[in-house]
Amino acid sequence: MGEGRIGLEIAMPVDEGLKSELQKSGVFVLPVETLYNWGRKNSIWPLQFGLACCAIEMIAAAAARYDLARFGAEVFRATPRQADLMIVAGTVTKKMVPQVVRLYNQMPEPKYVIAMGACAISGGPFKDGYNVLKGIDRFIPVDVHIPGCPPRPEALIHALMTLQRKISDQQLSKGARPRWYDDAAQVEFPIPKCGALDLEPPANRDVWQPPTQYPDVTLDEVLKKP
Repeated sequence: MGEGRIGLEIAMPVDEGLKSELQKSGVFVLPVETLYNWGRKNSIWPLQFGLACCAIEMIAAAAARYDLARFGAEVFRATPRQADLMIVAGTVTKKMVPQVVRLYNQMPEPKYVIAMGACAISGGPFKDGYNVLKGIDRFIPVDVHIPGCPPRPEALIHALMTLQRKISDQQLSKGARPRWYDDAAQVEFPIPKCGALDLEPPANRDVWQPPTQYPDVTLDEVLKKP
């Protein structure tokens, strides 16, 4: 066994001709890393919870017409300790942020997050509301964003396929391992508290930073004809 893949890589490359002949007999030669990621990406267990109207689209995606079971993601778990995917489906009010972060902390690694809909990404049509969080990525890391209000079940399936591709590309070699193989990586994220006027803190600076280069566009520039 060779080094660099935690002992999972074959020391000598297999001849392509021999590999082709073996495949004709139903024998496939591949790194254990590939098999490991293949198994993980086809057995994603989402957390069973929803926040607003996007959750109806999530439910439809898991029903018979769209059938998430084709991708191995139909096993919605009622406890975060048995789930590895959080689908933030709907408007995230500031009152609900501590609960969402707490659920995320209770999920075992490896875990992933899909922000479903404009509300979960940026606050959506309720962005100017004093009680609405302008994006769940201010407190927990998000792997895939789904735009739309609400996004259709096909959009959630596309996001799941995007996440599967991300999982299949993850490497186990030293220097490129995901965060859950890093002993010094952050395991739990701080749970904000509801203060007098806003959440305290208003965002997790280790996860989210405000944009530094955001051009100010006036209404006249938007309406100006080319």
